[in-house]
Amino acid sequence: MDKILAAAQTIATARRNRTPLASLPAELAPGDEAEGYRIQRAVHDLLLPQTGALVGYKIGCTSAVMQQYLDIPHPCAGGVFAKGVHESGAKLRFGDFVRVGVECEIAVRLARNLSPSEEPFTAEWVMEAIEAYFPAIEIVDDRYVKWETMGAPTLVADDFFAAGCVLGKAVPRTKAPDLLKVAGRALINGEEVGRGAGADVLDDPHNALAWLANHLAEEGKGLHAGQIVLTGSLVKTAWLNAGDSVKMELDGLGSVAVSFRN
Repeated sequence: MDKILAAAQTIATARRNRTPLASLPAELAPGDEAEGYRIQRAVHDLLLPQTGALVGYKIGCTSAVMQQYLDIPHPCAGGVFAKGVHESGAKLRFGDFVRVGVECEIAVRLARNLSPSEEPFTAEWVMEAIEAYFPAIEIVDDRYVKWETMGAPTLVADDFFAAGCVLGKAVPRTKAPDLLKVAGRALINGEEVGRGAGADVLDDPHNALAWLANHLAEEGKGLHAGQIVLTGSLVKTAWLNAGDSVKMELDGLGSVAVSFRN
């Protein structure tokens, strides 16, 4: 069996069964991040019946606090799927995750395609392709026996912790605040557990979107009108307990909430 497919099947099976993933066998582990992304695409194909269509992407490791936490000094990308996108106020089952966490993010929805032929992309270029911004909660899942030992290529292969998102109300681009000045607060059961600013995300969340567009272009892929992109967390990941209620507040963009029932 092809190594890429065999690795993808191992990851997809663990995700379907909510079984913590140990390090992949040496013969299946991706040798570098490029191979990790090839496995990731195969994982997407295998999980499509459970997850629904790919509707966008998440970008991880875009702020200093997250790069230090994960000890990965550059951005990484994962998929966002139809069945994992929820509206603010959603009540999700805690047991549907291995170890669920949340992050405070600025999400965007694209107004037009960003095709590979247009690269290299800049922050200014991609900003003009945005239709709207959202206050967002990224839902992440530590579905690993010990993520610290997995290595970036394997984490990439498994969508870099991605497990869905919750979106607040859309704010049209023409009415949005300066993202660099957007302050974000993460609240768990009403208690603040972290805060950050839009400028913490690669100095500008549009830089993160440009990074993703250039990354996909290297693979001959593009971003498409209507897709959602989570640009990266303003705060360190907050890991949850059953029954927790989460609220993220982003100045000028509004708030977004989710709760995790037993």
